[in-house]
Amino acid sequence: MNKTLCTSIAMLLLLTGVFPVSGAKAPTTKFPLDSVDGLETTGGKAEIVTYRGRKAVRLVPAADRQGSDDSMLSVLSTTDFKDGVIEAEIAGSPRPGTPDDSRGFIGIAFRVQPRDSRYECFYIRPTNGRADDQLRRNHSTQYVSEPEYPWSRLRKESPGVYESYVDLESGAWTKIKIVVTGTQARLYVNGADQPALVVNDLKLGETHGHVALWAHWTTDAYFSDLAIK
Repeated sequence: MNKTLCTSIAMLLLLTGVFPVSGAKAPTTKFPLDSVDGLETTGGKAEIVTYRGRKAVRLVPAADRQGSDDSMLSVLSTTDFKDGVIEAEIAGSPRPGTPDDSRGFIGIAFRVQPRDSRYECFYIRPTNGRADDQLRRNHSTQYVSEPEYPWSRLRKESPGVYESYVDLESGAWTKIKIVVTGTQARLYVNGADQPALVVNDLKLGETHGHVALWAHWTTDAYFSDLAIK
């Protein structure tokens, strides 16, 4: 087969979509989070507010959510995520009247299984980021896989592996990016070139599921400008 014919066949395959276009970018789906439409919330309710000049979804706990392990989860029902990038602006701080060890736990869950039965999650503890206690600083970011691998189990069995330090300000808008490929996920904070936390063994394996807003009931939690690609 001569060179001209090979080139013609290659061009035909490219035009018909058999070969991917070099440098083509994955489509981005944006969720401005200026409405509660499409959100399915458990453990509380979602409402639209303006926080620090930005329209956002606020998660408010149900009156009976008082247990130490109780979380609020607001699932984006139209999402089906396996690999890719999730970006969002989040802001969390301890709610008034909550226990002294409240940290403002807030983050994004992904690969959420039906009925919220299992999910992977990266979250931050904003009040730890600038604490005087170095050990608290080392617990500024966290990966969990609920319900089998909560933070307490991961910390006990693999100290320091699934959490790390990053500079955070309580209540401030914080940009996070989660990059997922297979069983690896990386958390980037505030536009940093390097990840704050790397997980090489996602506990649910190579599955897929919804993306969700996540916060502990003790947190005054806000979410804005989520995008998935």
